[in-house]
Amino acid sequence: MDTSIPMLLPSSSIPRPPSHPHLEWTPKRYLSDPQPPPMDDARVLEQEMAAARQLQDGKAVKKTRPRRTVDFNAGMGRWNILRKHRPNSTYVPSMRPAPPFIIDLLPPIAYPGNSSTSLCTKFIHTSTNKIRCPVNVVTWTPEGRRVLTGSTSGEFTLWNGLTFNFETILQAHDSAVRAFQFTHSGSFLASADQNGIIKYFQPNMNNLTAWAGHREAIRGLSFSPDDRRFATASDDSTIRIWSFEESREESVLTGHGWDVKCVEWHPSKGLLVSGSKDNQIKFWDPRTGAVLSTLHQHKNTIQGLAWSPNGNLVASASRDQTVRVFDIRAMKEFRILRGHKKEVCSVTWHPVHPILVSGGSEGAVLHWDLGGPEPTNMQSVTQPRATLSQAHDSNIWSMAFHPMGHLFVTASNDHTTRFWSRERPGDATSVFSGGGEKPPEIIDMSGQDDEDDAMVPGFSYGGTNKWWGKDEDTAVGLGDNSYTQRAPFSGDDPMGSDDFIPGFGTSDNFGGGAGPSAVAPKQSGPLPGQEEMWTADARGESRGEDWGNRRGGWTGRGRGYNPNGARRGRY
Repeated sequence: MDTSIPMLLPSSSIPRPPSHPHLEWTPKRYLSDPQPPPMDDARVLEQEMAAARQLQDGKAVKKTRPRRTVDFNAGMGRWNILRKHRPNSTYVPSMRPAPPFIIDLLPPIAYPGNSSTSLCTKFIHTSTNKIRCPVNVVTWTPEGRRVLTGSTSGEFTLWNGLTFNFETILQAHDSAVRAFQFTHSGSFLASADQNGIIKYFQPNMNNLTAWAGHREAIRGLSFSPDDRRFATASDDSTIRIWSFEESREESVLTGHGWDVKCVEWHPSKGLLVSGSKDNQIKFWDPRTGAVLSTLHQHKNTIQGLAWSPNGNLVASASRDQTVRVFDIRAMKEFRILRGHKKEVCSVTWHPVHPILVSGGSEGAVLHWDLGGPEPTNMQSVTQPRATLSQAHDSNIWSMAFHPMGHLFVTASNDHTTRFWSRERPGDATSVFSGGGEKPPEIIDMSGQDDEDDAMVPGFSYGGTNKWWGKDEDTAVGLGDNSYTQRAPFSGDDPMGSDDFIPGFGTSDNFGGGAGPSAVAPKQSGPLPGQEEMWTADARGESRGEDWGNRRGGWTGRGRGYNPNGARRGRY
């Protein structure tokens, strides 16, 4: 009995072996690396004509080169299309380790079970202000288009989040910026400085109000989940809770025995956690001001705290060279992370995956994957998933992930802000497993000249993040020294020009002239600490005595208000 299946196709459609195998075409182009698109002839001609005009004007010809960019729009577009057309809700196309498949790389949220897609270990760019000084804090704007940094000179610097180039700079504070945070709604920014001054800013960086919150430096600032209140931690060993709308102090939390270095509000609950120089981590009820629990596991100053986005874990960074993760559901130590060779300065969580990143004073960035099984012995040490041992040359004071999780930015005492991205499929230059390579010394400061200042469009906000599957014009009195609210900032660019920058105040509010630099010169040897960078002479000589007389107390580059026009000493 014949059991063969009958052939219903016509004989002409049945594939047959080629009669001339040596003439058959086989695809090979997919094996080669991606190539940039060809240059447009009209663009090349335009560049040549611009160079000729510069030569006629006696100017040096600027070398044009393509700027590196990490564009997430293509990946998000592919992800949205895939979600509509995939066969089931868990389908994700598998990646192949070859360069041509880079275009198929999707955002981290598309790989909920694969944390390796969120290890931002590929160096992208180094950004540095013309006036070099340590960068203390860094954050992404809520919509993820720009990066905002706060420096020891009191300046806010805005960097493009797509091409990483300089956008604008403004003198936000008179002393070092120590902490800032956007509200969860993205409508306001609150910042605090070395002198204990708290300021509110709109998204276009117009200053709304300012007042003295603490008598000493403010080290931490964090908003409540509903943005109605925020907490500040200070070197005066207190934590204060403020009404955001009224700029009014609601309560003072006392209990730490030394400087409070950090405070963080729970992402969804009425719970505060703080870390201090007394080596203790305390949990507080913000309603009553009572201490709920105290942790004594660390043996030195706690320098950083971070809640996991789902609020179940809190990570702490300490000068005892360890990172510890605590589970607040059982109030027990979840993991001990040892890997830094010196003190740990900062810690942050990935917005999508259970990845924790820590930065140390030796300049190393360590990625820890906490998604694996719990160790049987609680004292067992978890090894870092990825190590960048030479990410910076000095202390890493602050780190932040892009809201989507595909980019990572670090701010350091070595005066630089560096950007990192995920590794690419089939990238032969990936070396993070061996400790990473030192980023190149090429520092891009283009766009910070007077003639290169460009308009910065207004911000827009919106959207929330999912993680692990879960769904802010008047003078303010400050006692004897009244602090007059600053007018909207003029074009206080790095070169001291008074050019008008749209969206950042008007240039006729106050002088904003080019005064002497208040920033310490670049160090040839090891970098000193943050406080040591600023001496009484450096701050005093930068004020410019004539401005105090002509502008009724405004001194230097619009840096601060002094009723007598006198110079300031150490703060």
